[in-house]
Amino acid sequence: MSSGAKTRASWAPSPRQMGERRFGRVNWLGLRTLALRETLRFLSVWTQTLAAPLVTAGLFLAIFTLAIGPARGPVMGVEFTVFLAPGILMMTVIQNAFANTSSSIVISKVQGNIVDTLMPPLSAGELVAGFLAGAAARGLIVAVIIALALWPALGMVPANPLWLLLITLIGACMLGALGIVAGILSNKFDQIAAITNFIVTPLAFLSGTFYTLDALPGWMRTFSHANPVFYLIDGARYGFLGRSDSDPVLGLAVVGLTTAALCALAWWWFRIGYRLKP
Repeated sequence: MSSGAKTRASWAPSPRQMGERRFGRVNWLGLRTLALRETLRFLSVWTQTLAAPLVTAGLFLAIFTLAIGPARGPVMGVEFTVFLAPGILMMTVIQNAFANTSSSIVISKVQGNIVDTLMPPLSAGELVAGFLAGAAARGLIVAVIIALALWPALGMVPANPLWLLLITLIGACMLGALGIVAGILSNKFDQIAAITNFIVTPLAFLSGTFYTLDALPGWMRTFSHANPVFYLIDGARYGFLGRSDSDPVLGLAVVGLTTAALCALAWWWFRIGYRLKP
């Protein structure tokens, strides 16, 4: 072999090992692109995804205040309206986070372009992270909008802002992961609507948003403690008011473990292509 050939051979890139990707251990470009796509998707229809939740939260607060507020005494040492606000904020956040991931996957399946998401060199973990980034962004923006509206309307300022930020982020990720699972399971819009109506909405409404656990009979109190969404609502209330029905650290552990379990399930289903590949 000539010296020129040896020189060219020495500069040639070494062949990659089996299973090794040209992007390295993490495809940061692909992950960032997927996260950006999921974020721009809801920002492009901001009247539906950002403005509408603010109106819905305002209506909930106004209706319950007008119907129950005057006859209801203080709850947890604060006015009933102030007690309601953090729960309504978190309920709105989790509903929007769930809708972001579940609708994205179901729309792709119905339109037949889910392959455009599965074909790029993205691992199952990167797919989960990309979808969760969009859900977290939507949830946090909705939370900020509602929190800013509560300040002039009720004079409410978070007592523990960092805790409120943390529990909101975890809540958005938890319901975002549930949305991925629901989106993978569903092949039609009516299937995802059934999951929303029979699972997500009852979990949100039976989570202490509009009442304290002291108002419940024993069996319902037990059910509430088994409902991870209860700890999200209670955590948001602790972040805003500094008061809660349960130990905030315990609640953080419960929602953290639930989020991890849902993410693991979503990761596994992406990995094996469950209900995604023909």
